[in-house]
Amino acid sequence: MNKPGLPVSTMSLKLPTDGGGTKIYRLAASRVFPAKLQSPLNRVAFSAAHVVADPLADVDPWLSAAVDWDRTIAFREHIWDLGLGVAEAMDTAQRGMGLDWATSLELITRSVNAARARGNALVFSGAGTDHLAVEAADKIDDVIRAYEEQIAAIEKVGGRIILMASRALARLGRDADDYANVYHRVLSQVREPVIIHWLGDMFDPALANYWGTSDLDVAMDTAVDIINANATKVDGIKVSLLDKQREIDMRRRLDKRIKMYTGDDFNYAELIAGDEHGFSHALLGIFDAIAPAASFALSRLAAGDAAAFHDVLGPTVPLSRHIFKAPTRFYKTGVVFMAYLNGHQDHFTMVGGQESARSTLHLAKLFRLADEAGLFADPELATRRMKAVLAVRGIEA
Repeated sequence: MNKPGLPVSTMSLKLPTDGGGTKIYRLAASRVFPAKLQSPLNRVAFSAAHVVADPLADVDPWLSAAVDWDRTIAFREHIWDLGLGVAEAMDTAQRGMGLDWATSLELITRSVNAARARGNALVFSGAGTDHLAVEAADKIDDVIRAYEEQIAAIEKVGGRIILMASRALARLGRDADDYANVYHRVLSQVREPVIIHWLGDMFDPALANYWGTSDLDVAMDTAVDIINANATKVDGIKVSLLDKQREIDMRRRLDKRIKMYTGDDFNYAELIAGDEHGFSHALLGIFDAIAPAASFALSRLAAGDAAAFHDVLGPTVPLSRHIFKAPTRFYKTGVVFMAYLNGHQDHFTMVGGQESARSTLHLAKLFRLADEAGLFADPELATRRMKAVLAVRGIEA
């Protein structure tokens, strides 16, 4: 990685400002992170990876998902090279938000096969109930059967399970007993320990009142009771509530065999670093966008160099908070935009047409924050591509 003291970059571009104006922005000196893991990690870290759309497919993006499979798997190879695991077919991949179950299963199958070809690289895959229309679910047993179907399909191709939150269960589940019934039944059948995902309604409004209540303290009690009662079937839990203290409180209550995977894209650096009582592992959408920096920072933490860890990862937090700002469910746009700027795909086109979900001002601020954190692998390419996007949106270079 480049050391401080380098001159500022000579590259610049015109970016929009609040109020309808523009201003010349000059890029900072770049930081170069290794393209492959340099030394062992002491945290388990997953990137929830996005899918690369096929921009030339003759489909209606709002209705059909067309995936560029070669680029999509190549991006997972990039993640594995950096020593990170892939959390497959999650909300970052627009699961249930443009990516249906049939396409998700094909994605999971291809990803598991690619991981096997690399000597069983780390990949867990999302099992949910999204093939069951919420309005078609009449009773709790419908939810259980839907989970069972997806788990069986993933295990058949050799996949490990991330048990995703269910929109159907959020609608039907009346209390803690309903949730306990579903999770006890489903967990009793899994082949290997799973990661449970508690996804907050800021990421998916249809998941409001998950665990049978709007009271998050009561919801946590229910979740902890279910998880600890099934400790031999649970590898860990990913908490996506954007509330660091709640995550800390929960991890201290978990059975010691169970990992806490932070899903807090606002406070991940301090949660991963931890304190005298423990730390969180990571399963993060932002690690898709900042994978080289995350890998290097985690390797420094494992080497006992906490200062270097915070020096690298700390500056990425403002970018992540911007990408995941409300409406949080549109964070996928920023993640894919970063992949485009960094050359992992040749276009800024998304499943479901979600490239339109954020404003030009939002993308401009994303560019500045990414640059300030030293996250552009090729600043010249990133600048050229930013200019192209701005031109389409009415701002000429």
